Amino acid sequence: MTRLLALSTGLLSVALLGATFGSAAPATEDKLHARVGPGFTISLTDDAGAPVTKLDPGTYEIEVEDESSQHNFHLIGPGVDRATSVPGEGKETWTVTFKAGAYRYLCDPHPTSMKGSFTVGDAAPSTPTGGGAAVTAKTKLVLTSGPGFTIALKTAAGKAVKRMKVGTYRIVVRDLSRIHNAHVIAPGFNRATTVRFVGKKTWKVRLAKPGKLRFVCDPHASSMKGSVRITR
Repeated sequence: MTRLLALSTGLLSVALLGATFGSAAPATEDKLHARVGPGFTISLTDDAGAPVTKLDPGTYEIEVEDESSQHNFHLIGPGVDRATSVPGEGKETWTVTFKAGAYRYLCDPHPTSMKGSFTVGDAAPSTPTGGGAAVTAKTKLVLTSGPGFTIALKTAAGKAVKRMKVGTYRIVVRDLSRIHNAHVIAPGFNRATTVRFVGKKTWKVRLAKPGKLRFVCDPHASSMKGSVRITR
């Protein structure tokens, strides 16, 4: 009787130990599906095929299908900046950890027409403010071209510049790709990096009168461009 009781107790302990280990097993990652091409389409969907608009923070597995040598899939957000190559095609699997915030995905060669966005956690979707940052000559500015098919003029705090008051500015130019350049055109100012150049330069830009400041990548002028209004 004592032997049977000991055996039963041992079996119960093994069962409980197995249940404990089973409950401690890590949860599987949620899976998402990204697709770009073959036409001018780009999407991010869940396992049920529904477009992703909001996610919980955490780690996700993303199956990326790039079906065109003219497009790519570029995912950007807090702690994430991953992209397929433009000439490449095929499937990739990414493991991505999303934090609370706003995320976006786009095709770098066609960012205005092939794009999407979603939020993670309680972050509100980002919306245009209508005019962007209005800056004076005291504001430090950064013009970044590349490494993908993007070019942007922002403040040092990362806010897009939409209006500049007349004055003399120092603009840090970051040219991050050998297939792009950075070209700034404004009344009385016209300067560019070379396409083969990669690095950083600081330009002194004097804006003497109202008008428009334009910035562009010359080899990809149709998609990599922007402008800023100059006011008094």
